[in-house]
Amino acid sequence: MGVLERIAAAYVESSQRPTADARFGWDDYLSLFTGGDPFVTGFRQTLTGSQERIEGNFEGIVNGAYKRSGVVFACILARLLVFSEARFQWQRMQEGRPGILFGTPELALLETPWPNGTTGDLLARMEQDASMAGNFYATIRRGRSGRRVVRMRPDWVTIVLGSDEDPQIEPGDLDAELVGYFYQPGGPGSDREPTFLVPEEVAHYAPIPDPLATYRGMSWLTGVMREIEADQAATTHKLKFFTNGATPNMVVSLDAAVTPDMFERFKAKMDAGHRGVANAYRTLYLGGGADVKVVGSDFQQMSFKTVQGAGETRIAAAAGVPPVIVGLSEGLQSATYSNYAQARRRFADGTLRPLWRSAAGALATLLTGPTGGNARLWYDDRDISFLREDAKEAAEILRQQASTINQLIMAGYEADSVIAAVTSGDFTVLKHTGLFSVQLQPPGTRARRRGLAQARARALALGGALPNADTDTEGP
Repeated sequence: MGVLERIAAAYVESSQRPTADARFGWDDYLSLFTGGDPFVTGFRQTLTGSQERIEGNFEGIVNGAYKRSGVVFACILARLLVFSEARFQWQRMQEGRPGILFGTPELALLETPWPNGTTGDLLARMEQDASMAGNFYATIRRGRSGRRVVRMRPDWVTIVLGSDEDPQIEPGDLDAELVGYFYQPGGPGSDREPTFLVPEEVAHYAPIPDPLATYRGMSWLTGVMREIEADQAATTHKLKFFTNGATPNMVVSLDAAVTPDMFERFKAKMDAGHRGVANAYRTLYLGGGADVKVVGSDFQQMSFKTVQGAGETRIAAAAGVPPVIVGLSEGLQSATYSNYAQARRRFADGTLRPLWRSAAGALATLLTGPTGGNARLWYDDRDISFLREDAKEAAEILRQQASTINQLIMAGYEADSVIAAVTSGDFTVLKHTGLFSVQLQPPGTRARRRGLAQARARALALGGALPNADTDTEGP
């Protein structure tokens, strides 16, 4: 029996215990690797080398970027507010093509993931963790309220890789497989006992894959950390500008005869009368040979709005949110704001729909699909007001398709083949009935057919033979 089978068997055994919260724990996991099996011993020795942990300090990113940077918070909020509006349904797959959406009682787990929670609350958590850690993990627990979805803090999760064939497996090897996940409250350095979860128990949402890892995701903040630091520095500079008097930096030089004690008293008096926002723009009176010179640049000279606005735009670009959607200064210009509809469509089609697709694939792990296996979990965006313009465009597309279907049927093509051709975009599946419109028939054909019909009617009334359409034009 291989490692994967042993873990699965041990998990099934632990899940059948009478205690509702019994799980496959650390001691249970280590007990799998005892004995004289050389492969098991080798795997245990190389276990620490076959792990993927989230890089960076999750708390540092949350406290240093999300809670301190206004532009980062605004970008994540813009993504979160629309992302959390979606719902989930099953989608029927018909001959490899997406079909109708339908629901089952199993979807109640996503509609109420935890007591007083909604699908929007679940999606909001997914967006926050994916943006700041690159990964969202969730599993199912059973309690007094029944099944509920439990979010797993991403920096407390360790991805475990292994192989039944090679005890010295390393991440990136061809035979490396996903064995499961360790979840340890407090992180790998805490004294809390970790819990092992098999892949079938965990919904792992990682919309941006890390190029240096097989299963781990990467935060979009990674590529713009320097921009975030620069934006925070610009904000600090602006704050210091107002704190120190809302005037350019000044150098005050005094006569050489001024004693240190006189200098300190002069400095204290000048700071008291001219430092701070409340004292900004007051008239400065100097005496005793004091000379004032302005050094540095003010906001206008350094094009402060342009400098900070360019950094904000790069952060928004990494987030996949057009600046006009976030409300950034470079997105609120009149020429740019007129393109709001195009920006909204780019945000929906280029950012949100791929995220919803990835979220549906991750959450499907926690659900039991409909019988038959011909359906997938998919997102339902029909009730999202942000996409209302998309609904108008979709209705226009349907109108054009209906017109095309009508024209093809009138041209003599079979109705079923016409619908299949229009929906798939493949006109090679069209099948013709052999009947053409009047405009495509030779002259006199219509009169000949009318005479033939009258002859048939007379023949039937008299009980005679029916005329041949190929040779007879009239009946007896």
